Amino acid sequence: MLAVKIGIITVSDRASAGVYEDISGKAIIDTLNEYLISTWEKIYEVVPDEQEVIEKTIINMVDNQNCCLVITTGGTGPAKRDVTPEATEAVCDRLMPGFGELMRAESLKYVPTAILSRQTAGLRKNSLIINLPGKPKSIKECLDAVFPAVPYCIDLMEGPFLECNEDVVKPFRPKKK
Repeated sequence: MLAVKIGIITVSDRASAGVYEDISGKAIIDTLNEYLISTWEKIYEVVPDEQEVIEKTIINMVDNQNCCLVITTGGTGPAKRDVTPEATEAVCDRLMPGFGELMRAESLKYVPTAILSRQTAGLRKNSLIINLPGKPKSIKECLDAVFPAVPYCIDLMEGPFLECNEDVVKPFRPKKK
């Protein structure tokens, strides 16, 4: 059985320069390891807050590495160098605004500054791209909120079947008639 490919991109000037260790990308990997029973392979990159670099990295993961899901972390706030949503929107065929709406609503339960977050999601070819905030605690909260819809979204795009540990996350899939 071939492994499902999932891209993880940490967007951070300092982590990409080696100033500090990337804990956000590792938080995504740890969370996916909890969620997924399916065999999966991570395609992992740490890149600076440069729109062109982010775009090229997403395109490579989707078009060349065949990732069915790409999850980014970082670069979604109001700072001038926070350009992850712009990069995501530039490479997507269609946007999926419900993901960002749900993530902000979930984050508002914990911090009033969630309204400053601009995370989004979209589709490129047969892949789903989701932008997450940069803090590991927020990553987990947001993934817990949106991940139940992710496997079915990938199903609808005729991607690989993601089997989940339903004791941890229960994916929504309509009952077959």
